[in-house]
Amino acid sequence: MPEADKVPAPPVPPSPPTGAQAVHRALNLLHCFHDNGPDLSASDLARRMRLSVSTAHRLARTLVSTGFLEQDTHTARYRLGPTVAELGQLTFHQRGLHLAGPELDVLARRTGATADLAIRSGPHAVILVGGSVRPDDGLGLRRPLHSTALGKVLLAWPGAGDPEPASLGSLTAFTDRTITELHALEEELAGVRAAGHALNDGESAAGVRTLAVPVLDCAGQARFALAVRSTPDRLTSDRLPGALAQAKTCAAALTVLLLPPDQRAA
Repeated sequence: MPEADKVPAPPVPPSPPTGAQAVHRALNLLHCFHDNGPDLSASDLARRMRLSVSTAHRLARTLVSTGFLEQDTHTARYRLGPTVAELGQLTFHQRGLHLAGPELDVLARRTGATADLAIRSGPHAVILVGGSVRPDDGLGLRRPLHSTALGKVLLAWPGAGDPEPASLGSLTAFTDRTITELHALEEELAGVRAAGHALNDGESAAGVRTLAVPVLDCAGQARFALAVRSTPDRLTSDRLPGALAQAKTCAAALTVLLLPPDQRAA
């Protein structure tokens, strides 16, 4: 082929610095424990991260030395360490989330439903406070954004830098009512913004109805999503307007409790 006809090879993107790559891998390793499953071996971690066992073991041992992981002396398996728990408690209080519990309890009593407060974490809504948080270990739930009322609220009023709905990739069907097409999800989100609230009617689990509203900041971003959840025979169509009013009152109270004065919506 003549020199003029040769197609130049595409530029090779630079590899991330070794230090940055190691930090990225270490943080991804911590994410392997999100499902709150059993302790994980080095082989388990390697398989989930698509790394060699020796690399996964080396990363895990580094995290053990800093308290982010701990290793069972009998099984050699890993679990989250005390440093993660300490940082979790610190951020919980720094965000003022300990103040949200009493407000959610009042909302639950007034609506007869489970009340939850969530934030966005990647493609999930993570419940931090409320009736869905397990009393034994303080863990909430990670739920897909596209199939939940909490998630729809967080998608409808995204924060700065939050990815677009298209970044969610394939939308998994959990019931025959789950939205699985991107264009349908975008239409749903437009309706959520127009209505000021989101509804999940059997989209994540059959026989579950959830109503959610945003806790907005002054930039119009949902810093949190607030939901009440029950069954259709308890959270009936006739009761939805009353539950919505109660949820909005609670969201207004949480705006004052959780956001600095200069970040609150007017």
